[in-house]
Amino acid sequence: MAAELTAHQLIAQHRPTLDLALETIRTRAYWSPHPEHPKAYGENGSLDTAAGKAAFDALSGTRLDLGQPGTDGWVGGEVSPYGIELGVEYPHADLDVLLPAMQAGQKAWRDAGAELRAMVCLEILKRIADRTMEFAQAVMHTSGQAFMMAFQAGGPHAQDRGMEAVAYAYVEQSRTPETAEWTKPQGKRDPLALTKRFTPVPRGIGLVVGCNTFPTWNGYPGLFASLATGNAVLVKPHPRAVLPLALTVQVARDVLTGAGFDPNLVALAAERPGEGIAKTLATRPEIRIIDYTGSTAFGDWLEANARQAQVYTEKAGVNTVIVESTDDYKGMLANLAFSLSLYSGQMCTTPQNLLIPRDGIRTDQGDKTYDEVTADLARAVDGLLGDDARANALLGAIVNPDVKARLEAAAGLGEVALASREVANPEFPDAVVRTPVLVKLDGAKPEDEAAYTSECFGPVSFAVAVDSAAHAVELLRRSVREKGAMTVGAYTTDPEVEEAVQEVCLDEAAQLSLNLTGGVYVNQTAAFSDFHGSGGNPAANAALCDGAFVANRFRVVEVRRPA
Repeated sequence: MAAELTAHQLIAQHRPTLDLALETIRTRAYWSPHPEHPKAYGENGSLDTAAGKAAFDALSGTRLDLGQPGTDGWVGGEVSPYGIELGVEYPHADLDVLLPAMQAGQKAWRDAGAELRAMVCLEILKRIADRTMEFAQAVMHTSGQAFMMAFQAGGPHAQDRGMEAVAYAYVEQSRTPETAEWTKPQGKRDPLALTKRFTPVPRGIGLVVGCNTFPTWNGYPGLFASLATGNAVLVKPHPRAVLPLALTVQVARDVLTGAGFDPNLVALAAERPGEGIAKTLATRPEIRIIDYTGSTAFGDWLEANARQAQVYTEKAGVNTVIVESTDDYKGMLANLAFSLSLYSGQMCTTPQNLLIPRDGIRTDQGDKTYDEVTADLARAVDGLLGDDARANALLGAIVNPDVKARLEAAAGLGEVALASREVANPEFPDAVVRTPVLVKLDGAKPEDEAAYTSECFGPVSFAVAVDSAAHAVELLRRSVREKGAMTVGAYTTDPEVEEAVQEVCLDEAAQLSLNLTGGVYVNQTAAFSDFHGSGGNPAANAALCDGAFVANRFRVVEVRRPA
């Protein structure tokens, strides 16, 4: 930072923003301090798309020296899903040196108090927002998201989620007053009088285990929730998506230094190829909080083995949409087609199972058979993605070979209602771009059950024929209870069916979207208003964001003395 920022300056600059965030998480209304359209970031200025691309390109062939203690080498090797080598190297850490250095700064950070910590966090977010276009390129070329999605989800939406975590952290830490005067009457004797001081104290070092698909969107809530509650944070990125989180760490360290705190409160743990340091880190005694997004297998391992830490996981789930009836058939098909196509289905919220009565559904265009619904949905997806330029803008690139393999294998699971096709990307010829596949299965056949009851991450969905609405509700309940779900959707004009679906989601703690036919989709959530996950079913043990997500990252310690 060019100049130091005093506590007074930080509070004057960021307290109004924090107050707006606090009000919004109370009302759940729409608000965002971060514009989600590129034009808001200036034309031909420091924030525009060309400047962001130039800043990203300038990183190639460089070492991102963060000035961390314990650096014992350099690692790199990221290759974009669009086929280009990023060419950036990152410090590799000797953990026995880095972790004690991170602990050293926690006392001053703890003593700074909840308000000043929040202000520093908001300054970090502001500095990140100032480089949104650069971050968009970094997210695009590590996750495979198309540019507009990388810009929105990796930039303003991720920043919103980070700020939301700061707001919840402040609320929970402020719930208890800093001091209290306690007096207990004793009848004729003098009253008992104590002065009490209550201090939020950090648990220890928080570990953020980054994911490949949404490095910032999924990484920022845990990072800022831990930092705002007084903990140092070690960021362990996914080996294929280091750059966005490394830039985040760089910004955070600069802001901490300029605000008079130890920069080692935030550090990076990049790894050598095949090193697999997540398990090593997760069981170190210094690590007291873990945030993880990824596979069920590793999430379950963390919950079972990282016993010294408070573990927050978002794992796999089987997202389900019940299609029972609709009064806007065209709007329903368009909404579902977009939801299935966005980022090639590589979202933890993308619908997988579409439960459709085998006898058909009622619509504003007359009754439609199961076969007609699946055929019409296939045509809707084809129409949406028929133009290659638009397809590339929606689909992005397949993030890794495993997703491609699952996509190719899915066609053998049943009758294909919509075949996947290759899409050429003229700008990035080596990108692997595929349209979604839709496979017809029968919910009454045991041989089909294995397919639709397991998560098939990527552009794969199943049109599952069910006996009735009641059968669909039964399958939904069993699926959420046993496999979990980040999202549930339903289309129905029947109040009884709506009530039944809602009861399942309330019983099994699944977030529900009803009859979406416009510009809001089941796989999108808005910070400050929507909860991402619930923490109440097997898909995730935490929600982004709520009080429970932050409250156990610190403890309140009381010191009392005679008044």
